[in-house]
Amino acid sequence: MKDDLLEIGKIVNTHGIRGEVKIQPWCDEPELFDELEYLFIEGEKYNIVRNRFHKTCQIVQLENVNNIDDAERFKNKIVYINRDALELPEGRYYIADIEGLTVKEQNGRILGVVDEIIKTGSNDVYSLKDTFNKKPVLIPVIEGVVLETNIDGGYIVVKLPKGLIDD
Repeated sequence: MKDDLLEIGKIVNTHGIRGEVKIQPWCDEPELFDELEYLFIEGEKYNIVRNRFHKTCQIVQLENVNNIDDAERFKNKIVYINRDALELPEGRYYIADIEGLTVKEQNGRILGVVDEIIKTGSNDVYSLKDTFNKKPVLIPVIEGVVLETNIDGGYIVVKLPKGLIDD
């Protein structure tokens, strides 16, 4: 069973003197913050009074955090949400759910386990560890390569492009 809480960012600083915090989001679409009503920081629930995107960060006002001194204690803290706080579109997954999945070909041959997800801009890339050749394998997350993702089953089925790995 997956954890109920998911990391979605880190508070990197305060913003202004009214107690706002600056969060570096760890998600593809920072506008998802607009759907959130609360966050968890160090296990405590904090209601969101308001938030906005500014440059590369989310500026968030938390309930009962009213000045810079109140906000200072949150610097460098990880921000979490409930897993069910956001509804992901079909075919989208949390990174925490993908990491650790076994990757195999259609014929059942196991290629390895997803160790890391690399953001390239155009598409994600799964980096596998403990592959059959003990060499790292990078799998592009694109249509025609990733055929099936089964979170509950713990696996991903891929069709490798020719020459991607040495047999």
